[in-house]
Amino acid sequence: MTKDNSGGRSATTRSATRREPAQWLSAGDWGLLLIRLTFGLFMAGHGAQKLFGLFGGQGLTATGKGFAQLGYHPGKVFAVIGGLSEFLGGLGLAVGLFTPLAAAALIGTMINAMATVTGAHGLWEVHGGVEYSVAIAVVALSIAATGPGRLAVDRFFPWGAGGWPEAAFALGLGGVAAAITLSV
Repeated sequence: MTKDNSGGRSATTRSATRREPAQWLSAGDWGLLLIRLTFGLFMAGHGAQKLFGLFGGQGLTATGKGFAQLGYHPGKVFAVIGGLSEFLGGLGLAVGLFTPLAAAALIGTMINAMATVTGAHGLWEVHGGVEYSVAIAVVALSIAATGPGRLAVDRFFPWGAGGWPEAAFALGLGGVAAAITLSV
């Protein structure tokens, strides 16, 4: 006789109470949603600070002056590009819509931040370093690679499952956009 580790329930009873994976959401689905909402909404908030002056931000005019001081000319145009990249990329990541494109927007923005602001200060955020920017870029790339999960709008589209092509697209487009922005 074999030992039954199911608490005395038969195999038939266990299978009748267990749902098929397509009918229920896993902890992984909820975990991906939590990561997407946290990082996506934080980035959308950063974009709203730049574009609209929300959440204690300076707004577009002051942000444009800051971008000009960093060497981006015209500063206000680059402030709009940076603000929209963070705002729309963050919202896209949060809801899981056009995830590879949203990830590319955030990756490109973070590469620019590292190249122009935080890179000179080392690794750790406490010294103004790249820690935060690297974390955002890696999370965005990881979500493009794994897919946004079943609690995302993208689940209905071919790129919604993630994969190497989606990750390569996000990293490639983000890197090219950052390189173009830095060279202008």
